[in-house]
Amino acid sequence: MSETNNAAFIWSIANLLRGTYKPADYGKVILPFTVLRRLDSALEASKTKVLEEFGKNKNAGAALDFLLQKASGYSFYNTSPYDLKKAAGDTTNLKANLLAYIEGFSSNVRDIFERYDFTVQLNKLDENDLLLLVTQKFSSIDLHPETVSNVEMGLIFEELIRKFAEASNETAGEHFTPRDVVRLIVNLLFATDDEVLSKPGVVRSVYDPTAGTGGMLSVADEYIRHLNPEARLTLFGQELNGESFAIAKADMVIKGQDIENMVWGDTLTNDGHHGKHFDYCLANPPFGVEWKKQQPLVEREHKDRGFDGRFGPGTPRVSDGSLLFLLHLVKKMRPTSQGGGRLGIVLNGSPLFTGGAGSGESEIRKYLLEQDLVEAIVGLPKDMFYNTGIATYIWILSNHKSSERKGKVQLIDATSEFEKLRKNLGDKRAEIGPENLRRIVKFYGDFEENEQSKIFNTTDFGYTTITVEQPLRLSWALTPERIASALQAKAFEKLSPGERIKLEDALNAESANSTATTTDSAAFTKRIQNAVSGLGLSASRIKNLVAGLAEHDDNAPLVKDAKGNLVADASLRDTENVPLEFDIEAYAAKEIQPHLADFWLDRSKDKVGYEIPFTRHFYKYEAPRPLEEIDADLNKLISEISKLLKEIEN
Repeated sequence: MSETNNAAFIWSIANLLRGTYKPADYGKVILPFTVLRRLDSALEASKTKVLEEFGKNKNAGAALDFLLQKASGYSFYNTSPYDLKKAAGDTTNLKANLLAYIEGFSSNVRDIFERYDFTVQLNKLDENDLLLLVTQKFSSIDLHPETVSNVEMGLIFEELIRKFAEASNETAGEHFTPRDVVRLIVNLLFATDDEVLSKPGVVRSVYDPTAGTGGMLSVADEYIRHLNPEARLTLFGQELNGESFAIAKADMVIKGQDIENMVWGDTLTNDGHHGKHFDYCLANPPFGVEWKKQQPLVEREHKDRGFDGRFGPGTPRVSDGSLLFLLHLVKKMRPTSQGGGRLGIVLNGSPLFTGGAGSGESEIRKYLLEQDLVEAIVGLPKDMFYNTGIATYIWILSNHKSSERKGKVQLIDATSEFEKLRKNLGDKRAEIGPENLRRIVKFYGDFEENEQSKIFNTTDFGYTTITVEQPLRLSWALTPERIASALQAKAFEKLSPGERIKLEDALNAESANSTATTTDSAAFTKRIQNAVSGLGLSASRIKNLVAGLAEHDDNAPLVKDAKGNLVADASLRDTENVPLEFDIEAYAAKEIQPHLADFWLDRSKDKVGYEIPFTRHFYKYEAPRPLEEIDADLNKLISEISKLLKEIEN
């Protein structure tokens, strides 16, 4: 039975749960039973040997665990006399048998079922007379590793989790990444290292801080073992969602990996692999998910540890924490002195350009580009993910770039590299086919410019935000419009209604004497003081009143402070982004001076920022249709509408 049919069959068991469980809760039964059957199938051949070894060495102490793992052929085992089929054969004691079976697993996998509250589900199934039916259904499926490979098992998990996520209305991309996207990331990540990875005895580590169900790690493992069956690849991961963690951990067990390398918890607040570095890192963090809950600990690490911690360059706005995962991975790359590391991460469009100079996002981009860590960014087709159709990008980073890539960043437009799915899978309507994948990886490997590949200097994405000031020129007048505007100031909010009426009356009375405009600040201030004398206004409120009655006037004299320096007009203040390669003074002379007679640059406010306007670099102008064609189409529509109206009238 193919993995697709297996997934469909397993999910069809949900029909048994209808009524007892809500659709969103089907996964609470289906997923742990799938894991149980996978482990059950794997241990079937060695069951007798394990029980014999257990019987002979019950008192072997710490050595017992090693002996039983050796007997089972895996890093886990089960000392219960039951398996699924045997447990189902004793219908009277089925629940007790299953509980004893679960309890018989080695501790390193028992917590997989604890994450699912599996005992609670067994009780519920038993109370509703469903336990036997479900157990029999699952025991009839052959999920032995020799029948269903680790990769195929991953696809089964992926399909089940996708359906579960749809039913639960989960956040997009929270649990897993489509395999075609994962294969592309892995191929790009390993593209420059194929020769090294093919050498005998090579040892490498791969890490995913948002492991989900372990799909990325599985594909990375598949890639390297296909390239070099003798390669020793160690997988590491961390996952917060308990059910996804359970699946990823089960997958690690089946692969013979050290189960302790898969850690449960929040990567941002509790790094489960603190102090460790890896040859390859890859991740698909949640898109556009806020990190308010993690903010206190993250900000504390940023402030207290700086660049010794993970978030030295800065932190993004709280509405999207994906760049925090990118910074985390940068810290996890193996140091250059130890051979260096590479990472691949899937991000939405926001990290490319959100935030101006000085913002957390810009400071992070600035750090990544000035440290020459970004190798390539690949724009993916839309509709690639199951629960979202937004634009996504793969970032490839390295701290040991090849000589031709030093100081360079490659942008690859792969938005047209897809095949339409015959049947949509949620929001996923497109996939990267084998030929698409080959072309994208070739663009990356060739490192040449063409319509789909552009190469830039890292500094091409940088700019200096300069502040352009213009001098303050003011005139004062007592007009009804200016009086109404001045009294809207915060300084007058606490006036009582009676006090406000008296002030308005005094100003309107003075306005009746003259509404003429003046540029003499001192004389106008004296006039206002006389007009409101006797109202008990404080000096501060009189100052606010005079300021509110002022307006910019191009013909007025320049305003200077007590030291004789020109005062800037805040309402005319502007900023310009000047590319890093430009001389700022020369830029101002060419681009600003012809348009502004009086201005100066406040260079104390200069800020260097970085953004990557990916779409702009691949924009292709399409001329609008000729007006004649548009008119012809409109006339045709009008004619058709007129014809329909006549038919209705008749």
